[in-house]
Amino acid sequence: MANQSKLLDQINKQLWNRQSIQAVLLDKDGTLLDFNRMWGFWTDEVMQHINLHLAAHNYMLEPGDIPAIWGTVHNEQGKMIDYDAQGPLAMGTMDEVYAVLIWHVYRTGLSWAVSKSIVHDCIRQADLSMERSRPAYPLPGVRGFLDRCRQQGIRLAVVTADQTDNARRHLEWMGMTDDFDIIIGNDRVRQGKPFPDMVLLACEELGIAPGQTVVIGDTNGDMQMGRAAGCLLTIGIGAGVDASSADAVITSFAQLQDGTGE
Repeated sequence: MANQSKLLDQINKQLWNRQSIQAVLLDKDGTLLDFNRMWGFWTDEVMQHINLHLAAHNYMLEPGDIPAIWGTVHNEQGKMIDYDAQGPLAMGTMDEVYAVLIWHVYRTGLSWAVSKSIVHDCIRQADLSMERSRPAYPLPGVRGFLDRCRQQGIRLAVVTADQTDNARRHLEWMGMTDDFDIIIGNDRVRQGKPFPDMVLLACEELGIAPGQTVVIGDTNGDMQMGRAAGCLLTIGIGAGVDASSADAVITSFAQLQDGTGE
């Protein structure tokens, strides 16, 4: 514990040193917002519609297959309660998630073409439900951390495996759109995480060198992206990040203090 406290002190000194750090680049899902509440809602909606479609064709997905589709953990009622930070829902692009879904529907016995049609329709309906419910909730401490960065003159960017328009919409639901100078989604780069492309593009648009930036995210892929780009610091948040892949791992943004006592 003493070593961890000392490490955090060192990280905070670097993080809030304006001569060293010019920008903080943050992942979205599981970092800025509550992953389980957002994507648990979405996956439940998708599976509900898929099961209805499959029932009409006299097919079904086995309940035991569902965690493998997403890389998720479910309770006895089938609701998502946790996720694998290295799994497809957390790390994959939306196109990759669609492909996994299509494959599992195809495995029930339907043709690939029919499977694609079903998944496309179910995703569309789930997106409409999410638009109505807007289940985007900031993680504890996020708001205060963003405010401190702004007060210190530190630039902010989002680097996410989600599509850029989706990310902008989710930030809008949380009232955070104006906090960020730029938003980089997977659709804006040739290679997504863990490759460095998002960080390099963000730095190019901000006019800041990667060595003057910090990456904060909830997966090893975020940390690998930051290190590959040459970021000064990589900070993992949550249990999904291995300590060996990051400069520091925190459980809450409250651990990132700027020394002002706020």
